Amino acid sequence: MRVSRAMRAWFFAALCLVTVGGISADAASTAHASGRHTPIIIRHIRERTVSSTNWSGYAVTGATGSVQDVSGSWTVPSLRCDSGTEYSAFWVGIDGFNSRTVEQIGVEADCQNGSPAYYAWFEFFPHPFVTINHFTVQPGDVITAQVHYDTKTRQFTVSIQNGTQSFSASTKVNRAERSSAEWITEAPAAGGGALPLANFGTVSYNNDTAAMNGAPAPIGAFGVNTYEITMVDENGNPKAIPSALGTDNSAFSVQWLSAGP
Repeated sequence: MRVSRAMRAWFFAALCLVTVGGISADAASTAHASGRHTPIIIRHIRERTVSSTNWSGYAVTGATGSVQDVSGSWTVPSLRCDSGTEYSAFWVGIDGFNSRTVEQIGVEADCQNGSPAYYAWFEFFPHPFVTINHFTVQPGDVITAQVHYDTKTRQFTVSIQNGTQSFSASTKVNRAERSSAEWITEAPAAGGGALPLANFGTVSYNNDTAAMNGAPAPIGAFGVNTYEITMVDENGNPKAIPSALGTDNSAFSVQWLSAGP
């Protein structure tokens, strides 16, 4: 029997509606060259401005158990690779700003021996991250992603869309605090520290909202619970800086400055 492309896509997504440890290899694989996508490593925090060695972007916080949803979109940047190996990740997520789990989904853009490589992934940290097979990512693509918590099933669902391509996976996460939501550019980590940050130029985020015990609202609507995050190196020098929020309190960009030591 010939299986349609739509049916294959549905079956592919359905395979992922299991606990993290049991995700089918037909849907995703755990092995890749990148490091881990981890909770924020804060170097300094002053009022609502944060410097971090692995994150740049925005986070909003709320009471434990309040965060139900985060969503946003961004345009995949075109990497500028030299002969080295460097890494960058772009994602939305729940938790990780003031907790030790992260429920997240996004896109990786790495320079592997001087050649760019792009792929989609999700991660329920501290579990290993999972590469999404058969999901094409190219510079200029507009990615839309969401992490949602269902209070009835007590499951997180991560989903991502790129044009006609879509993918989702669900699982329960023990000890998830649901106390923050994020829109992040990250230098993945390995060996306890951030890996060199690939030169992505500038990445633009749009339609960024979070829901805390109610309807979704833009980043800026959370007032004093909104944090602007600059990525810095071990000496405190900026590696990636976010712009101010746009007039819609939702859009912003992150500019690459340095790969870091």
